[in-house]
Amino acid sequence: MKKYLAIILAIVTALSVFAFAGCGKTETPDTDNNEKPAVSDMGDIKEKGKLVVGITEYPPMNFKDDKGEWTGFDTELTYAFAEKLGVDVEFVVLADWGAKFTELNSGSIDCVWNGMTITDEARKNASVSDVYLKNSQVVVLPADKAAAVKSAEDLKDFTFAVEEGSAGQSIAEETGLKTVAVKDMAMALVETKSGACDGCIIDKTMADATVGEGASYANLAVAMTLSTEEFGVAFRPESDLTAEFNTFLKDYQESGKFAALAEKYEVAIED
Repeated sequence: MKKYLAIILAIVTALSVFAFAGCGKTETPDTDNNEKPAVSDMGDIKEKGKLVVGITEYPPMNFKDDKGEWTGFDTELTYAFAEKLGVDVEFVVLADWGAKFTELNSGSIDCVWNGMTITDEARKNASVSDVYLKNSQVVVLPADKAAAVKSAEDLKDFTFAVEEGSAGQSIAEETGLKTVAVKDMAMALVETKSGACDGCIIDKTMADATVGEGASYANLAVAMTLSTEEFGVAFRPESDLTAEFNTFLKDYQESGKFAALAEKYEVAIED
């Protein structure tokens, strides 16, 4: 009798172990192909019903109209993408553009989308979309000084306001120029107009919208171009939103809507 009881207990124990192992398997992802699964930001965003976008106030990309509503090239492009996803948009003005990837990976924002230059740092810290626009970093000076600038050597005695953590700051430092870091490009223009700095280094897209005759800073002018670059959108590493955006972008461009939007905000599309 004891022999039969021992056999029965052994069978029950074996079945219990097998059942436990089976249950555990459903919770473990299949890693036979050694590939990391994409991060499902899509599901999270649809669940909360909105896409949270990190920006700075930067005409013509993201700025507020007379009614205090966000508008601009990137703003409308963001709304179009969110409409495809079936969610709303919440714009968050980043207090420190230099900390944008920290904000992104902490989960406080879902993407960085504000004329963001594609850099090695961006590719290291985020999943970066396909290029959607070309840009350059330009030197802005009072018009009388700008006319005298022929090369970067002519800038050595000037001090430039640059946005903290921006491509403008990087190229200024690489060129050996003296800089003062400020909150954003809008403040860099203010510093230049007031005379607190000799000039500033900002995106061409912003300079085209704000500098020169008939613009907000009519007495300032673009002196020269320091570098060319490309814009992209930064999502969290391995996010499934990157592929979704790339598909949206291709369709939006092929439909002609992208070109129409660029014309509306006078953003140059370069081949």
